[in-house]
Amino acid sequence: MTSNSPRAVLASEWTKVWTVRSTSLTLLLAFALSTGLGTLIALNWRSNIEHVVNFDPLVAGLYSVTLGQLALVVFGVLLVGSEYSSGSIRASLSAVPRRGLLYGSKVLVGTLTALVGSTVTVIVTFAGAQAALGPYGTTLTADGIPTALAGAVAYLTLICTFSMGIATIVRSSAISLGVLLPMLFLGAQGLGNVPVLKPVLQYLPDQAGLELMRIAGPPGDGRFGPDYGPGTALVILLAWTAAALTGGYLVLRRRDA
Repeated sequence: MTSNSPRAVLASEWTKVWTVRSTSLTLLLAFALSTGLGTLIALNWRSNIEHVVNFDPLVAGLYSVTLGQLALVVFGVLLVGSEYSSGSIRASLSAVPRRGLLYGSKVLVGTLTALVGSTVTVIVTFAGAQAALGPYGTTLTADGIPTALAGAVAYLTLICTFSMGIATIVRSSAISLGVLLPMLFLGAQGLGNVPVLKPVLQYLPDQAGLELMRIAGPPGDGRFGPDYGPGTALVILLAWTAAALTGGYLVLRRRDA
């Protein structure tokens, strides 16, 4: 039986997402990594506050999500790639011949799931870190904090959606993860600040994400972080995501399952 009803296809994709074990596992892993590491970083900084260089409570509250994001990337990749590895993509395309509708519904459901998970993770991670910092912490309403938290949510959501596009292009979970995880992990660990590499790497998604979260480097220190502001960072992330999704759609439309 085929379906061309957007509502029915959305409902079907929603059911798919929440009936596979990887969804809850990856979302919980993103939450656990982010909140756990964030609290540990904050506790360590509090006990050694006199030795912390360029102390910023925002960094203590958000840096850990750069590792938590890896679980969201896995979620986005598996959401698409598992259908190719299992062969169920053929059944999905038979049930929904309009490939654009199927693809759009899957991306929308995945993005909304990532948005909710990211929002909870970012807020709890930040709040837990500030509680661990005690008198050195800041609040959710302090100057610049709401926009930084919104930037973190936007980044985590977009990087997950970007991953869905990449997985659709390559049609393999293993290859997608083999490319995305090293790129995001190594970039976040400082390669983007290497002088020779910075002019190019600063435009990668993870570097734009750090700027969007306001944790790319100490304010006013040009040695760290990209040469642009949060607004440009958001545009860069949107461009990467749009390119990946467009590429995924073109591959899905032109190639057989």
